Amino acid sequence: MSAPIYIGLMSGTSLDSIDAVAVRFEPSFELIASHSEPIPAAIDRRIHSMLNPGENEIERLGRLDLELGGLFATAVLNLLKESGIAPDQVAAIGSHGQTIRHRPEAHFTLQIGDPNIIAEHTGITTVADFRRRDMAAGGQGAPLVPAFNNALFRSKEHDRVLVNIGGMANLTILSADTSQPVLGYDTGPGNVLMDSWIQLHHQSSYDCEGQWAASGQSVPALLENMLALPFFSETPPKSTGREQFNSLWVRQMVRKLDSEPLAVNVQATLLDLTAISIADAIKNHDLKDPEIYLCGGGSHNNRLMNQLRFLLKPWQVKTSSDLGLDPDWVEAAAFAWLAYRTLNKQNGNVPEVTGAEGYRPLGAIYWGQ
Repeated sequence: MSAPIYIGLMSGTSLDSIDAVAVRFEPSFELIASHSEPIPAAIDRRIHSMLNPGENEIERLGRLDLELGGLFATAVLNLLKESGIAPDQVAAIGSHGQTIRHRPEAHFTLQIGDPNIIAEHTGITTVADFRRRDMAAGGQGAPLVPAFNNALFRSKEHDRVLVNIGGMANLTILSADTSQPVLGYDTGPGNVLMDSWIQLHHQSSYDCEGQWAASGQSVPALLENMLALPFFSETPPKSTGREQFNSLWVRQMVRKLDSEPLAVNVQATLLDLTAISIADAIKNHDLKDPEIYLCGGGSHNNRLMNQLRFLLKPWQVKTSSDLGLDPDWVEAAAFAWLAYRTLNKQNGNVPEVTGAEGYRPLGAIYWGQ
């Protein structure tokens, strides 16, 4: 009999789509199928409207929670249809949900996309709300992917760094010395500022391959002011989100300059901010010729890739494809793994990463039919 299948769902800060994967973890990791479910423009607008305080928030949040639950369920059903997997072959769905607030300094985080709807519409047991148990134990609730990276990608021969560049960017530091703990934390913005800036000026959802940024010149004074933000010099554990890094913050930083730079030069600066904050974080660790692997949407930004390669010379910068897992599916696979861990009554967090008081099983279980 084949080992059970787990489905992972991830809707990240970039709001570009819902990523769905079907995987097995026994006898070894296997990516069986993947699917990307577009987020309709109307829902995208409503998610963005929830990211900042506004009127009638509870009513809007409640309705969006249900609608996103239905969209996540649709992503699962489409994945099953495309792959020919029967629902009764799936042990559980791990759903991250859509983050609406992440406020570790206030000890709360909120992801929506009602798992009751997912379980009801698919008939499959669903595990969700992964972050709050870690927060209850004194942690940041993020990042959670380093635990998965440690399980799948650790090497006894080489130090490795996994860099996930989604809306935000985070690192996983995996020492070749397996007696050393896993380390991981958010480094700052990934794609979120570049995406919001090009949306503002060109009504495009992202800067394809970093072409717009590549046509501009970074503004040294703006970059220096941005890097002076205390978050970048804080010691881990640390995590962040749109609450700190958003288009309003960019406009505030631009207004502090003696003269307003061209929009394209701001875009070039935002790309450098992402690259430098990632590279500086990696270089802060005592690593011996590490292997560096990128995943997430930022791995498709050629300009960003080249900038990281320049900043991290002589170290090699590759993508998680070289480790056998497409960069687009790493986070979704991680939440399938977290569901697998929860159903097997195993921890899903790493205290050294999140700052929690200890190892904890993560997530609430919503039983299927």
